[in-house]
Amino acid sequence: MISTRALTKDFVVSRTNTVHAVRGISLDIEPGELVAVLGPNGAGKSTTMRMLTTLITPTSGTAAVAGHDVVTESAQVRRLIGYVGQGNGAGHNQRAGDELTSQGLIYGMDRRSARRRAGELLEALDLATLAGRKVSSLSGGQRRRLDVAMGLVHSPSLLFLDEPSTGLDPQNRANLWEHILQMRDAAATPMTIMLTTHYLDEADTMAGRVVVVDHGEVIADDTAEALKANLAGDRIVVSLDHPGECAVELATLVERLVGTREVMIDGAEVTAKVADGPRALPELLRAADRAGISVATAQVHRPTLDDVFLTLTGRSLREAENATDTPKTTQKEAA
Repeated sequence: MISTRALTKDFVVSRTNTVHAVRGISLDIEPGELVAVLGPNGAGKSTTMRMLTTLITPTSGTAAVAGHDVVTESAQVRRLIGYVGQGNGAGHNQRAGDELTSQGLIYGMDRRSARRRAGELLEALDLATLAGRKVSSLSGGQRRRLDVAMGLVHSPSLLFLDEPSTGLDPQNRANLWEHILQMRDAAATPMTIMLTTHYLDEADTMAGRVVVVDHGEVIADDTAEALKANLAGDRIVVSLDHPGECAVELATLVERLVGTREVMIDGAEVTAKVADGPRALPELLRAADRAGISVATAQVHRPTLDDVFLTLTGRSLREAENATDTPKTTQKEAA
C-alpha cells in the first residue's frame, strides 16, 4: 500500500543553511496494517506524511502510494487516500453536514450519494445531532471526529492520520479512537492506517507496528511488544532488609539465574534488566530465600516505548517531544 525508497526532503532556509528534514526513509506498509510513526519534534514524521499525501514534493528518492507515484501520479494518489492533518479541515462558518456533503461532491459523488454518505458518517461518528450546527460551535473532540469523517467520505482504502488526537482530553481521545477502529473493522476490506502521534499509549495499544524516526531516519521498525522486549527489556527491582554483602550476593544470583550483566546496586536496592521479568522474579525470590537473603519488596517494571527510544538514542522521547527544534520552514513549505 505504501512503498518508499531513500526518500528525502531538504528545506533551504538560506544560502548557508539547509534543513535535512528527511534523510533517506525506506518503508513498506502492507494492506490492512495500522502503523504508528513515533519520533521527537523535528524528526521528520509529518514531513514524510506530507510527501506521501502529495502536499510537498520529495527532494530525492521514490514513493508509491496505493500503487501510484506521489510525484508523477499525484492526482491518482489523492483520489485513493484519506488525510486528516494536524489542523481542523472544516470551515468554521460552515455547517457540519454541509461540509461533509461538499467533500463528497469534490470526490465526484452525485448530490444524493454525497448526502447519504454524509449521513452515514455523522451517525457512525456520533455527530448526527450536530449536522446543522456551525463548525465553530463544536467542541474540540467533535471537530476532530468531523475531520475524520471528511477523510473517510470517499471510503478510502488508505487513511493518513497526522496527530489526530493532539489537544484532546483522555476521554475524547479514547472516544475518537473507538470510532476510528469501529469503522475500520466494519469496512469490507480492512483499511490501512498510517498514524503519527505524540501519545505513546496510542501507538502501544492501537498499532500493529511501530516505526521510530529520529533525525529524518528510521531507527526501529517492529511490533510494540517486540521493540520493548528486544530493545528495552523488563526491569526487576528488589529491595533488601539489610544492605551490604546481601546486596552483592543477590546481584550475583541475578547474573547467574537470569543471565544479565546489567545489574546495579544502590544501597539496599538491586536493579537488573531481564528478558522476562514475570518469569525471572519468582525464580530469583526462591533462590534468595534459599540463600537466606531477606527481601523487603520486589517489583517488575515492564518497558514502555519511551524506554525503547531512550535505549536507541540515549534520551527520552517524552523529553524530546518538548524540544522546539521543528523547522518553521517545514510548516511554511507544507502550507
